[in-house]
Parts: sequence; C-alpha cells; structure tokens
Amino acid sequence: MHSRSAEALRSALEGREQARPLLAVGAANALAARLAADGGFDALWVSGLEVSAAYGLPDANVLGPRDLADTVVAVTRVTDLPVIVDMDNAGGAAHIAERYADDLLRSGATALCIEDSAYPKCNSFAAHTSQRLAEQDLLCRQLEAIRKRAGHDVVLIARTEALVTGANLDVAMEHARAYAEAGADAVLIHSKDASGRQALDISRTWCLDLPLASVPTAFPQITADQLGEAGYRLCIYANHLSRAALAAMRGAIRHFGTAGTFTSSMGAPLAEVGDLLRIGEPGAVSCI
Repeated sequence: MHSRSAEALRSALEGREQARPLLAVGAANALAARLAADGGFDALWVSGLEVSAAYGLPDANVLGPRDLADTVVAVTRVTDLPVIVDMDNAGGAAHIAERYADDLLRSGATALCIEDSAYPKCNSFAAHTSQRLAEQDLLCRQLEAIRKRAGHDVVLIARTEALVTGANLDVAMEHARAYAEAGADAVLIHSKDASGRQALDISRTWCLDLPLASVPTAFPQITADQLGEAGYRLCIYANHLSRAALAAMRGAIRHFGTAGTFTSSMGAPLAEVGDLLRIGEPGAVSCI
C-alpha cells in the first residue's frame, strides 16, 4: 500500500506536463483532514508546529515519532489523500531518523520531510530565538539511512533552512545538491522573505532534475498558480487551517462574552451539530 502511494505521489511531483503544482495543506486532526479532502487539496501536511500547538507544546523537538504517528493514523482514517509528515530535524541523528521513518511509515505516511536545522530546532518564524543550521553531512546521512531502511516506499523531501539563517542562495543551492545526491526525491528551500522575490529567485536558479517545493507562509500574495508557473511542483500551506480555527474559536468566545450564549453570528459563525457528527460518521443526522 505504502509503495503504491509513494509511487503515485512521486510520479505526480515529477509530472512535467501540468503547470499547476500539487497542493498540500496542514492537517493536525481528522476534522481538518476531512475538510481538506472536501476542498480539493492533493495531499495533507502533518506539521510539527500544528501538532505541537495542538498538544500545548513548543515547536522545539519536543514531539516524538509516536505523537506524529498518532496524528497520521487519525487523518488517514477519514481520507485517502497522501500524507506528508514534517519530521523537523528528526532528532538530530541518523539512527533517530530511522526510528521516525519506521513509526511514521507504519502509521500510513506517504512522504517524509526532513530539514537541516540544528538540534534542538526552533521554529523558522520564532522571534525570540534564531535558527541554526546543522552540518550538511548530517542531513545527508539521515536521508541515506531512511532510504536504506525504507527503499522507495517513501517520498523523501529534503528541506534546507539556509536562507532562513541568513546564508545566500549559492549556499542554499549547495545544500540542495548534496541532499539530492543523498537520495532526496524533492527539495524545499525555505524562505521567509515577505516580498516573495527570494522564492522566485530560487525557482529561476533551480537547475537540479528534482521537483522543487515551496512553503509560501511568508508570501501569501503569490498564488499557487504563480508558483507553479515559476516551476514549483508542490506548494505546502503548512498551518493555515489551525490559524483559521484559532481565529474562529476566539471569535466565538468573544461573542459568548458579549451575548452570554453561543449563537451563530456574522462575526462568529457556528457549523451545525450534524456537520460535526459527519466528520466521523458521514451519514449521521443531528436532531437539532
């Protein structure tokens, strides 16, 4: 099952004939996964930040492989979409990366994304601390260990944080080439340049025969179609559903504080009870 799913995703990523990139969206639970599938997304992204936030934990290598695997089990219960798991730096060692891969593939993951942030990691957008790069050779060894263990039953996405740490594009490309040689199926050069110019420079500079992925969190004004036209094969909207849910829950609580009851309003709409029931039981009907 895993090999067929990985083969299909790898083939879709490599498809040169379609300008539209594959679209993945963060899903930290089955509710988000069902909505993503209904919304026409191509894949799910199990985000380290979203899952950490759901557990009330910092995004700093506190999650273990089982925390992520439990999320994969939950989201695959309600949809057949391929699941890409954000492993961060996989514990900062090759043998730990193997353990992550084992647990995640057994739980139903199709693809694993592993990055070259130093252990312990910090979130790329954290203002209170700074991202540091691990040695380039470490991620190469982690990629090789996972590939040796899992073969081609997994799609491996190598993510470099070089630009986030202040390095230039030449350095980022050097890391990308090394990760391609170590067995990556796709590369993600992360950028938090709000103008989006850096992301477009990446695609113009790209010369490797591997699919290029983007996480356009910092530059939402650039559409998926524009990124596809620039050459990106995968766009990952990493944390948007959790952010939308957080904003909606705050709105509902504010409305309750004013009205003294939970009623659906323009600023704080509430889904029907039956809608919630149908996430786990599609044929369910509510009596209210």
